[in-house]
Amino acid sequence: MAEEKIAEAARVIDAALESPGQICVTSSFQAECVALVHMLIARRPEIPVLFLDTGYHFAETYEYRDRLAASWGLNLVNLMPRLTVAEQEQQFGILYESAPDRCCGMRKVEPLFAGLEPYDVWFTGLRRDQSPTRKDLKPIDDFKLPSGKTLRKVSPLADWSAADVWAYLKRHEIPLLPLYDRGYSSVGCQPCTALPFDPENPRSGRWGGHKIECGIHIQAK
Repeated sequence: MAEEKIAEAARVIDAALESPGQICVTSSFQAECVALVHMLIARRPEIPVLFLDTGYHFAETYEYRDRLAASWGLNLVNLMPRLTVAEQEQQFGILYESAPDRCCGMRKVEPLFAGLEPYDVWFTGLRRDQSPTRKDLKPIDDFKLPSGKTLRKVSPLADWSAADVWAYLKRHEIPLLPLYDRGYSSVGCQPCTALPFDPENPRSGRWGGHKIECGIHIQAK
């Protein structure tokens, strides 16, 4: 991969780490998130790593998260929904089938926005080429929470390609989430993740192709 991209990501990271206030990074433990966390903990080992524990993740995702957290000594913070999976399904049925937006709202959006409240700078592993909805992604941008609080949202890998990410992980001998070996290119909750049907859109296997965003990166209105 181009050394310039690593150097530019490092510049964005270093500048953001000098910002006042509390800093965190969110991680789904997909490839780009892992690359970003690796770069961050080299500079700030204690940085909180926020993981949305929806209760619906693949067993492989949980195992990989725990293995990497132990190996790297991560300051892992699991963000939990208000309701357990059993409680939600008892009250509302199988929302990921009947109302996936509501399911994402309850199990991802609400816990994340609440979990971000103590922080002032939020690092993400977003990249422009992940989906059409992210093509205008800025490396540094403001993000307003429903409470009205505004964070600095930092995406140092915005300009990286999937090949750049994989090359970085290979260079540093970082193991991948095993689901990639089975053909998955974007991994979320198990019931809403399938193999991609569009080779030009790595997120085409998410939510049966009915949508490509869960809502956590959408500004509050």
